[in-house]
Amino acid sequence: MEKIPAYKNENLSFEERAKDLVSRMTIREKASQMIHKSCAVPRLGIPSYNWWNESLHGVARAGVSTMFPQAIGMAATFDETLLHKVADIIATEGRAKHHEFARKNDRGIYKGLTFWAPNINIFRDPRWGRGHETYGEDPYLSGRLGVSYIKGLQGDDPKYMKGAACAKHFAVHSGPEEERHSFNAEVNKKDLYETYLPAFRDCVKEGKVESIMGAYNRVNGEPCCGSETLLQQILREEWGFEGHVVSDCWAIVDFHESHGVTSSQLESAAYALNNGCDLNCGSMYKYLVEAYEEGLISEEAIDRAVIRLMMTRFKLGMFDDQAHVPYASIPYEMNDSPEHNEYALEVAKKSMVLLKNDNKILPLNKDEIKNIAVIGPNADSRAALVGNYEGTASEYVTVLEGIREATKGKARIFYAEGCELYNKKKSSLDQPKDRIAEAISAAERSDVVIMCLGLDATIEGEEMHESNAFGSGDKKNLNLPGLQQELLETIYETGKPVILVHLSGSAIALNWADQHVPAIVQAWYPGAQGGRAIASLLFGEYSPSGKLPVTFYKSSEELPDFKDYSMRNRTYRYMQNDALYPFGYGLSYTQFSYDKKELEKFEITPGEDITFEITVKNTGSRDSEEVVQMYVKDIESSIEIPKWQLKGFEKVSLAAGEEKVVNMTLSPRDMALINEQGERILEPGEFEVYIGGSQPDLRSLALTGTDVVKYVFEVTGQVTKLDY
Repeated sequence: MEKIPAYKNENLSFEERAKDLVSRMTIREKASQMIHKSCAVPRLGIPSYNWWNESLHGVARAGVSTMFPQAIGMAATFDETLLHKVADIIATEGRAKHHEFARKNDRGIYKGLTFWAPNINIFRDPRWGRGHETYGEDPYLSGRLGVSYIKGLQGDDPKYMKGAACAKHFAVHSGPEEERHSFNAEVNKKDLYETYLPAFRDCVKEGKVESIMGAYNRVNGEPCCGSETLLQQILREEWGFEGHVVSDCWAIVDFHESHGVTSSQLESAAYALNNGCDLNCGSMYKYLVEAYEEGLISEEAIDRAVIRLMMTRFKLGMFDDQAHVPYASIPYEMNDSPEHNEYALEVAKKSMVLLKNDNKILPLNKDEIKNIAVIGPNADSRAALVGNYEGTASEYVTVLEGIREATKGKARIFYAEGCELYNKKKSSLDQPKDRIAEAISAAERSDVVIMCLGLDATIEGEEMHESNAFGSGDKKNLNLPGLQQELLETIYETGKPVILVHLSGSAIALNWADQHVPAIVQAWYPGAQGGRAIASLLFGEYSPSGKLPVTFYKSSEELPDFKDYSMRNRTYRYMQNDALYPFGYGLSYTQFSYDKKELEKFEITPGEDITFEITVKNTGSRDSEEVVQMYVKDIESSIEIPKWQLKGFEKVSLAAGEEKVVNMTLSPRDMALINEQGERILEPGEFEVYIGGSQPDLRSLALTGTDVVKYVFEVTGQVTKLDY
């Protein structure tokens, strides 16, 4: 009986099998596995495989799947359990589709099990077009949600991964989009280790993410997809990353064409591989064989990369008897199931942030309202539901459709587009402002007006998107585009009560609306079920619980230069002015109170945790969820540090009148600061901790009418350096 090759022996470790498989390949065969569209090696039983798949908020670009809210909307839930379940559903549907396609011998792009998500870049500036792909501006929140997503996607089987997640874009990447192929992000060590790296570290050390994608730009002169500092020193040596690194798509060609760090295709391919990039999304690695023949790279460097890639495929069960891989039996019927779409609706509901609600105008009573005007370019827009990196939904429910469905048989709906999203008129033959008169007529006949304004992913997005016509995906300012502000003010002048439903993936300076409009809802890009979730909120079927994962500024004039990567005067942690709507802020249809239990231990030594016990009570008349937030401040720091930082949050569900005890623990790492050398140190001295439904800033307290509780404790002993 012929002995089975080691790589086919399912009793051996994946590492042993991967090394054996790679040892049997020629140089050319190895190199063929290092491009995203990898070739089949029939003599070894290796089928072709396309590594490129997307799953930012649902399985993307591969036909029909459940569509969840865009990532920034899911961040507004402040709910780790929710992100875990969303990712688990995405992996289930990805598996169902992958195996069905493979049975049809379809192994094309977007059909694999290596998903290039989550995007955990820090949304440092609201003008960045791709910020809606992220979990917001805070490193702690981004890390917690990123870890939850990764664990949900990769599954909990002791042997096999459900899907392979990829944390991107490593690192220091958040615009400008139009210069991303040549841009050099200059960042000091303090900002690097305090803001730009923590979420990646969490995803590597705790999430055990299988893959890391490099960014297009340079960081301090080194292109990210070939950065010895990022890929070798930090990722591999400091954090012990064991997975594979993939380049962003066609990023390696930028090395010689845009960044000027190499002078040819061969040099760029060798530069990337030698500094730790294992997989090339693009075509530069087709030059690896020639680079090897010219002595620019070693066979050892190739082997190291291909073994990592084969390890991922082994973990996904691609070379094993499918009957032994638990996820391979997920049936196609699990894709786009009614249960999954119902959960997408629940996620959309939990993502909504109520920014303003004067005199409790919301919720509306649909039994008393006979005529409703639904006005605005986003009222009946599918594009405003989906964001980017989206799949195809089997059903889309726009805001207009959701309101019609909710009020069927009860109210007359008057719909008017009012204006284009950013153009001044509908077509070249139209007069300017050609849709405003109709909107006024609709408002005049209504008891209440639902204004649906904002953006969509065609005007805030990626450099290569059609958004090039509107600033390469980045916003020039924080104003509502086109005629939207004029439309809003014109409709307000009719005297009818106006509810603003703002759909966007980023902050807009809604100053006028804040001063005049009685109610404002931030709805993000809420996914295919978004219209139902918005209507359900407006008519009081649930109480909103979302909180802002980004700061809403009053203007772009108060922001530093977009190209400046210093965190000074950026985000809630360092901003100097009051926000229009602060990070962590969001109203409810009920009220909450917070009471603290005094600390039993006021002093701790370095290395000790400290736990705070809070009683949260729903003092209103509506059942609701609340996001309990914990912020910490080192009040005796020797260097400049954030004014306070989010270091804990918990979603709690409370019936009207119910109270619950919440315990929140602060670790030594949470108390530590980052010094100018990028070191994490814990200093002795006094600390303040604030726990409540918002930040402790005066603007949040004024908007919510609810105070936070404050603790003070002391760390004794000596300055302690912590492992980053």
